[in-house]
Amino acid sequence: MNLARRTMNAPALAAIYEKAWRPALFYLASGRSTTADRRDAVTTLRLDGSQKVLDIACGPGNFTRYLSNALDGDGYAIGLDYSAPMLARAVADNAGPRVGYLRGDARTLPFAEGTFDAVCCFGALYLIPDPIAATREMIRVLAPGGRIAITTSHRWDPPFSRASQIVAGWAGLRVFDTDTFPELFAEHGLTDIDQQIHRSLQYLSAARPT
Repeated sequence: MNLARRTMNAPALAAIYEKAWRPALFYLASGRSTTADRRDAVTTLRLDGSQKVLDIACGPGNFTRYLSNALDGDGYAIGLDYSAPMLARAVADNAGPRVGYLRGDARTLPFAEGTFDAVCCFGALYLIPDPIAATREMIRVLAPGGRIAITTSHRWDPPFSRASQIVAGWAGLRVFDTDTFPELFAEHGLTDIDQQIHRSLQYLSAARPT
């Protein structure tokens, strides 16, 4: 297990991840606030009713709980993560009537094809040992008419970018090219593909045709 994955499995990080660690690092990486990211996630996934939502690598559940608040009727959100300390924090801090948590491997999701109306992974694909396999799994469980959204790393070329990429590689973080995920989405027949670049992060969304 590389340094990045060991860090994400540390109970100490789980306790401060959404309160300090993630907001600070993501603001430095993208210039965007966590509040803006959460609000845009609901809009991008078009959550407004009884959808079934899957949040991959949910960490302590802050995004998962926020997404569940946009649902009603039979809608619910499932947060899936490999880290037991993160899930323990999610259950303690972000339980709710329309949210649940599950320990699992993003590369082999324990769900049938087309189970979810919305599938997302915000800020974690670069940590997963096989991110392309994980993304294919996300697409597999997405229902016709459903939407997918991801936030992940992006290779860019400002001053010192090469040094930052070397450090990321040493820590076990992957850095993706601009075309990687748009091409993967198109390969699997997804449409309405949108990509926005904010510094060293890329935000992507797409839809599965009905």
